[in-house]
Amino acid sequence: MLQTTLLHPGILSALGRAGHGSQVLIADGNYPFSTGSPDSAEKVFLNLMPGMVKVTDVLEALVDTIPIETAAVMVPDDQADQPIFSEFRKILPRDLKLMKITRFAFYDRARSTDTALVIATGEQRIYANILLTIGVRTSR
Repeated sequence: MLQTTLLHPGILSALGRAGHGSQVLIADGNYPFSTGSPDSAEKVFLNLMPGMVKVTDVLEALVDTIPIETAAVMVPDDQADQPIFSEFRKILPRDLKLMKITRFAFYDRARSTDTALVIATGEQRIYANILLTIGVRTSR
């Protein structure tokens, strides 16, 4: 039996094939899933209907499952914090800072072949996309 609360077989399979430096995109309902990520990325669609499942729900499950080295968020051109960022900061490890990336630069980074997994959500808040880089497991 798994000790993690994450039970989705597709997500677990993709994470099992990923490694240090691989990226995981948790995308809101407005994200261009097919053109905003590489063809090689595993795509998991959790966007059942608007508002379900939320980006923060997925982030909570991943934080308990993988080591996170960096977390990048999409921001408007003025780089202003978005309301969801405070929730991200509460969920992520305390010492991890959010890296702000403007929209088109974020798309370019998410399209990288390093992106191993894209999780589509029904999140309705804008700029609710977060790109995680998997770190290393340091202890058991």
